[in-house]
Amino acid sequence: MTILEVAEIMGILAFTLSGFLVAVEEKLDILGVFIASFLTAFGGGATRDVLVGRELFAFRHDYASLLVLAVIMIAIFAKLPKLHKLAAHPLFMTADTMGMVAFAISGALIGVEVGYPFFGVILLSLITAVGGGVMRDMLINKVPLVLTSEFYGTVALVVGMMIYLLAQLSWLSSIPIMIVFVLGLLLRFTALKRGWHLPKI
Repeated sequence: MTILEVAEIMGILAFTLSGFLVAVEEKLDILGVFIASFLTAFGGGATRDVLVGRELFAFRHDYASLLVLAVIMIAIFAKLPKLHKLAAHPLFMTADTMGMVAFAISGALIGVEVGYPFFGVILLSLITAVGGGVMRDMLINKVPLVLTSEFYGTVALVVGMMIYLLAQLSWLSSIPIMIVFVLGLLLRFTALKRGWHLPKI
């Protein structure tokens, strides 16, 4: 299994849980929960793959959909819908952050793979990281998290920059990429804890 596939799987698992929790918080029916979960898990990656003319990861690998179904079933049997204030729960913030960073890495890796320059890589990283969440939030008529949350899209851009730098230094191996993943998580969680915001106009 390649580093890219590992990043995709991590993103799918984490964003499925994120989409599930938001859907339950919004009191969607069972079909709505499944749609929101699948859309969150696959939306950003599908948009990325269409942009680069690549076969969609979710369509190419059957296990991708099976992973989404497994996470939903486990969440239901674990009685996660009974948690109080799901969208503000640490479980949601952790899952959403892990998914965002993992997909930012996978988007940047594909940008490097197809030979995009600096801005192409970081924009593909951003689109992959936030695309699914944006689609989910638009579906349930919410302002997308990327437009309101502290250092959300910014973290994806920073992760994309680090992956591009590693590629230029020929250091794209598992350990440096794992370090980027951890740094992305730390940046997001630090921003949440300290309430960092980008300047507003």
